[in-house]
Amino acid sequence: MAEENFGAHHARKQAISRKAQRRHSRFYERCAHWSFNRSAEVEPIHWHREHWVLAGTALLITLLSGFIMPAWASAMRPVATPAAHALLPLALPKIDRVSTSMPTVDDWQAVRVQPGQTLSDIFNGRGLSMTDLQKVMDAAGDGKAALHTIRPGEEFDFLLGNDGSLKGFRFEQDQSTRAVVRLDGDHPTLTLEQRDMDLREQVAHGTIRSSLYAAGDQAGMNAAMVGKLADLFKYDIDFVQDLRVGDSFTVIYDDIYRDGVRYGEGNIIAAEFINQGKRYTAYRFKKADGDYGWFSEDGRPIEKSFLRIPVDFTRISSKFSTARMHPILGRMRAHKGVDYAAPSGTPIHAAGDGVIRYHGWERGYGNFVVIQHNNTISTAYGHMSRFVKGQHVGEHVRQGEVIGYVGMTGLATGPHLHYEFRVNGVQRNPQTVTLPQPQPLPASQLARFKAQVVKPELARLRELDARIKLARASAPGNNDN
Repeated sequence: MAEENFGAHHARKQAISRKAQRRHSRFYERCAHWSFNRSAEVEPIHWHREHWVLAGTALLITLLSGFIMPAWASAMRPVATPAAHALLPLALPKIDRVSTSMPTVDDWQAVRVQPGQTLSDIFNGRGLSMTDLQKVMDAAGDGKAALHTIRPGEEFDFLLGNDGSLKGFRFEQDQSTRAVVRLDGDHPTLTLEQRDMDLREQVAHGTIRSSLYAAGDQAGMNAAMVGKLADLFKYDIDFVQDLRVGDSFTVIYDDIYRDGVRYGEGNIIAAEFINQGKRYTAYRFKKADGDYGWFSEDGRPIEKSFLRIPVDFTRISSKFSTARMHPILGRMRAHKGVDYAAPSGTPIHAAGDGVIRYHGWERGYGNFVVIQHNNTISTAYGHMSRFVKGQHVGEHVRQGEVIGYVGMTGLATGPHLHYEFRVNGVQRNPQTVTLPQPQPLPASQLARFKAQVVKPELARLRELDARIKLARASAPGNNDN
């Protein structure tokens, strides 16, 4: 009976198996070789792709478990309690609040003078009254003179209170001294602060390509220093008519520094100018009387007895001529002077030291001045727009002093200066007349000048020239060799 039940149960299992095989025939076809049946009818197990996939997966799971479990165990570990430290009270020194407080910094406000401004204009612009200005003037002492003649570009410093009242005023008493007026105490006070001044030597070399100022700018000189160079050689060189491309200059000069900042131009120490192949030199030298001057290598003053041209002009509008068609009269007439065209109002300077012999209106010349320089030489200036106030016949004038201003009074078609150079009353061509040479330094000073100034400075100029020529010779693209 038991055997029958076992057989029936076995037959049902086989029937269910056959039914499952028929329903999932495709799966069994693909995975039949996965069987672990050890009967002789089934082939031995071989490592196929599916085996490698299962093995790799198992290995990966094992490795991940090795990393994750320790990390999880560390995260679950309780945080260690830090060791306790005992705090002991220490006695600290008391802080002196007065000694550690920061000093108060005054808030000075700088104001730069604009063209046409007066000191009262500047004070009014800061909301201050004439009473404030008077307080400053009264307290300024010897510096009061500097406040009477202010110039565009100057700076004044104001210290104002919270209510706008004047607490302090600073200004430059001279180049090296600053005056500080304080009005925030019981009485006004004046303090003089000495500025740290020093001279720094500069060297420049330029070659004329278009103009003197362009060459100076390329050499690193500012316009003011180029102007000083032109003033040195203006007695010998007409920088409008005589300058040529290829002319050159070498100059040693000082720059002024105040409190470590460049303040302005100093003086030219030594200079050399080559104009149309002719060499001119200038050296600064302290004379026996204590004054400084500039002298050529032979010891003659650079400042000649006469200016070659007494006005800053734009062009020569008419040259010296014995026969010229007069632009107004329309007939041939001698023109016994040189006309220098310049804007109306351009200052006219005395060509040399002398005495005013004529001062007034002259037919054809308009406003006219004649200066007698010595027994034989005089100079004349015509067509002025106006004279300098206060000058009159018999007054002594110095070389370079302004005697009038360019205009077109009299017989003139445009603003210009008509300039004449007369010898024994006869007009000579101002451009070609031989001007008298100034006397050289006395023998004792001349020897010192040559030994202490010319010899060392000339050696430096020669060294500079040699370095410049070497640099040019070694420059790329040089075809002089």
